[in-house]
Amino acid sequence: MEKKIIKTDQAPKAIGPYSQAVMVGDFLFASGQIALDPATGEMVEGGIEAQATRVMENIKNILAAAGMDFSNVVKSTIFITDINNFAKVNEIYGKYFPENPPARSTIEVSKLPKGALIEIEVIAHR
Repeated sequence: MEKKIIKTDQAPKAIGPYSQAVMVGDFLFASGQIALDPATGEMVEGGIEAQATRVMENIKNILAAAGMDFSNVVKSTIFITDINNFAKVNEIYGKYFPENPPARSTIEVSKLPKGALIEIEVIAHR
C-alpha cells in the first residue's frame, strides 16, 4: 500500500523526526497535536480551554489538507496532564463532533512536549 505524507502550513510544523500525518490507503494517521500556534510556533496562552481549542483547530487543518473533516475521524486519543480538566476538554472536544463521535481514549500523563497541557492524535478514514 502506498504511503503519502500530509503537510500543511495551517498546523504546526513537526518539532522532531515525524510527519504531521500519513495517509495509508484510505486511512489517515495524524500525529499528536499540542497547542502550538502554526503562525508563530509558540504555545497558546489561556489555559486548558485555549489549548484544547488550538489543538482541535490544528487537527481540523490537517484533516482538511487530506481532504477530510471531523466526520472522517474514527478514533482519537487524548493525553492530558491533569484529569481534573477532563470536563473542560470534553466540552470543547464535543463541539467538533456534534454527531457520531469517534471511539476515544483519554489518558492522564505526567508531562507533554513544550509544557503542553493537552495532546490529541486521531485516525481518520476516507
